Amino acid sequence: MKLLLLNPNTSTAVTQLMTDVGQRAAAPGTELVPCTATRGVPYIATRTEAQIGGAIALEMLAEQHAKVDAAIIAAFGDPGLFAARETFDIPVVGMAEAAMLTACMAGRRFAIVTFAQALGPWYEECVRDHGLRERCAGIRMLDTPFQAISEVGTEKEDVLVELAQRAIVEDEADVLIFAGAPLSGLAERVADRIPVPVVDQVVAAVKQAEALVALRLRKATAGTFRRPAAKPTVGLAGPLAARLEHRDL
Repeated sequence: MKLLLLNPNTSTAVTQLMTDVGQRAAAPGTELVPCTATRGVPYIATRTEAQIGGAIALEMLAEQHAKVDAAIIAAFGDPGLFAARETFDIPVVGMAEAAMLTACMAGRRFAIVTFAQALGPWYEECVRDHGLRERCAGIRMLDTPFQAISEVGTEKEDVLVELAQRAIVEDEADVLIFAGAPLSGLAERVADRIPVPVVDQVVAAVKQAEALVALRLRKATAGTFRRPAAKPTVGLAGPLAARLEHRDL
């Protein structure tokens, strides 16, 4: 089984971090295929950046979807996820949705802890878009600067753990999610310091993707996630234009 680990950000160090975490959790025979955006921003933190990242994710999927069994959009917030499910035939997993749905199986309400205040509004909207507002106890965010995006999970580990502990006591969270691609792998390191289950976003996404491939669900030909009818395009990247115009059949 091949799973595309699609990072719509430009940080190759973060892609490598997620690949290492995900590959350790993958079943024997599952290969993660990392892919990093060649343009955009180092990490997505705003609605504008999410829109840009979502469009880039679709371009990357158009180039890679025929080579893999499923894809993971590896940015918490799931930029482009619903459009990708509509456009492509393979299962497409969002890292945020996978983490939150997995957390829902481990407790009544989950809390999200992340590394930047700018992420809060976008993550709130992500929770709402996935229909999980009632299951979310709250979102806690760091309010101090960090040195390097790929090292923020290590640099701010103690503060992030403290935020998680506060979410459990003050927000009555039953499950914790450390959110944002640079925090991948943190759950495993600090699980013994947090008295509730901690879900790793990448691990959840990999296991959910494996499950969807095993289920062999068909691509919708009716309903809101059926493939859109062919339409002419102007100026789009070649593989994405071919997909939208149905020239890849």
